[in-house]
Amino acid sequence: MRWKLATVTALGHLALTAAVRAQPAAPAEPAAPAEPVAPSEPPPAPAPASDDEIQAALAADAAAAAPAAELPPPTQASPTLEPAPATVSGAPSLNPDIAVILDTALAYFSEDENLQTGGHDPTATGFNLQQLELAIGAAVDPYFRFDGNLVFSQFGVELEEAYGTTLGLPARLQARFGQFLHRFGRINATHLHAWNFVDQPFAVGRVFGGEGGRGLGVELSWLSPLPWYAELVLTAMQADGEGTARSFYGDAEVSVEGPADLLYVTALEQFFPLSDDWSCLWGLSAALGPNATGRDNRTDVYGTDLYLKYRPVTRESQQAIALQTEVFYRRRQIPDQVLQDVSLYSELAVQLTKRWAVAGRYEFGSPAVDLDGDTGLDPLDPEWVEARQRVALNASFWPSEFSRLRLQGSYDAAGWLDRGVWATFLAVELVAGAHGAHSF
Repeated sequence: MRWKLATVTALGHLALTAAVRAQPAAPAEPAAPAEPVAPSEPPPAPAPASDDEIQAALAADAAAAAPAAELPPPTQASPTLEPAPATVSGAPSLNPDIAVILDTALAYFSEDENLQTGGHDPTATGFNLQQLELAIGAAVDPYFRFDGNLVFSQFGVELEEAYGTTLGLPARLQARFGQFLHRFGRINATHLHAWNFVDQPFAVGRVFGGEGGRGLGVELSWLSPLPWYAELVLTAMQADGEGTARSFYGDAEVSVEGPADLLYVTALEQFFPLSDDWSCLWGLSAALGPNATGRDNRTDVYGTDLYLKYRPVTRESQQAIALQTEVFYRRRQIPDQVLQDVSLYSELAVQLTKRWAVAGRYEFGSPAVDLDGDTGLDPLDPEWVEARQRVALNASFWPSEFSRLRLQGSYDAAGWLDRGVWATFLAVELVAGAHGAHSF
């Protein structure tokens, strides 16, 4: 009963306070000297309640509380706060990063036989859908990351890459497993939207195939403790695949009977910061595996790549210059013969402003010759009996970091053709969604 009396007293005090505040303020008077104030006497204690009064008050409280207990507790919606995300084992749910990338081009070729070797190259005069790529990636947990790339074309859907990457291996190690582009050289492991040019260098298509070197397998990389950046990569994967293993099994249906039927790729990439403004990346690569001309016939591909970049960071500037070169040497066993050929490309890209860039590229491919210097024995390219050279120039404009327009012209001089091939491309690239920065 005492708490009820205290409540009544507090309510009375609040009412009295409100009434006093509601009265108009009296005019201010000069302050009088402070005088000692006698301590006030405590209020008289309330008279004790009888037993009947206490029992009646408790019965009234119980009757008032009973209906409220039958009702659900009121909910209070917040206009600014959203519900918390769903959780699994106490951790917030994670959504993958998703990006959609469209590449399309209007093309013109002076000849019907245009010799394009890339799977996403414009191949006919008129409008060309190079690809619509769906890129998905996310960290699965503290131990693995998943990445996948689906490519849509006018004729179907292709699983380009789908692989997992370890995140916590010791001793500077990292592994990938699944289907992926192997890391031979520099351009093979990249996608179309990372290239300076609209089409793929014909060296990549000639050696590995229109889709580049790719397959199901496992990759182990090791970052050395050297004073400079040096990474060693070892890969074992399937040696077949239409458009992805041209120098090896390719589209031939050959079963795997042992380790000798797999494709092995190794690469060493080294990075050197030459100065604050200059940097250099130099790599060595090898791809060794069986080919389809005989059960014991092998193909060996060796390569070297160089990337030299100048970007003035010591002063505020959007300008940059990059030189990229790759050389491929291929040695193949065919029945009773050994063939050799060399292919290369070199491109120079100049970033003029934040939105404008120009680039030039030179390509060369020698004919495949045997140990006696004879040509015309190549089962993959029997017409490639003389050297081929191609020169291309382009200009790129970025309205924003999510779109790019490119105008490119090229001249392809294949020694076995009567006339060279002129080509012109007007390409548009659009990126929607989350998309990470490209590698150096």
